[in-house]
Amino acid sequence: MSLRLPVLNVWLRMTLKWPLSWIKEPATARRLFEFVARHAFRPPQGTHFVEDRIPARWGEIPALWASCGRPDRRRIVVYLHGGAYIMGSIATHRHIAAEIAKAADARVLLPEYRLAPEHPFPAAVEDALDIYRHLLASGYRACEIALAGESAGGGLVFALLLALQAEGLPPPAALVGYSPWADMTMTADSIRRNARREVMIPVSRWADVIGFIHHGTDPADPLASPARGRFEAPPPAFITASRAEALADDATALANALRAGGGDVRLEYAARTPHAWPIMTRILPEADRAVARTGAFLKAQFEAAQR
Repeated sequence: MSLRLPVLNVWLRMTLKWPLSWIKEPATARRLFEFVARHAFRPPQGTHFVEDRIPARWGEIPALWASCGRPDRRRIVVYLHGGAYIMGSIATHRHIAAEIAKAADARVLLPEYRLAPEHPFPAAVEDALDIYRHLLASGYRACEIALAGESAGGGLVFALLLALQAEGLPPPAALVGYSPWADMTMTADSIRRNARREVMIPVSRWADVIGFIHHGTDPADPLASPARGRFEAPPPAFITASRAEALADDATALANALRAGGGDVRLEYAARTPHAWPIMTRILPEADRAVARTGAFLKAQFEAAQR
């Protein structure tokens, strides 16, 4: 455990968990997230960003391409940001997109998918599916695409895989989920077991958040709760979570579902890290190591898929 970790955990309790426990409006939570990200996160030096707009069934999805140095242009990682489907943006996650681009020697596409409550479920899944279709239509092969994300974005990665199965589209080369929110029924034992230990997410607010996301839809739908889905020969996956977080059991349930479908899953748990800690690069050594392992995993899977 690094010396910074306990200090960061205290800071997160004060700057995120406590405010989120009483903030009622998603717009206020979004402003808090944007403020924290603006002051805490920095992309690596030498990062190159290019803005884009991805065609979707409803219009266009804002997106950002991130790269470092001279990446392999036939390696694309789609990074789906977290934020409980109600917050998060290009601005809050451009740094982690850049870090993964550098670690994986790839280009990372960071889309700004639609958020609830303005756009409830399944809007985010529809946007992710449109982005994947766009990449295929642009000439990229599925073996040249990987999916990654954290928290809600981590769950969205695997919901997208289920959507691809249903559409008969080819699966990506690899999947990465950091602390994935993979079961919106919120029945996992870790939600109660780790309610006090969790330093970022106020468990008392989950019902409100799910209410924002689901307007008459079922949280148990596999596209909302991919840990409850049936996967068919899924691509290799790297999933990591903290034993101290409320969503700890989601990672295990998701890994079990993937393995039941014949998937090769690398599941790692950290001891005392906060929820979605890999996005805290250049702040937390544990995050830097997680991103380095992500890069090595993605490189290996791209090489294997493109042989």
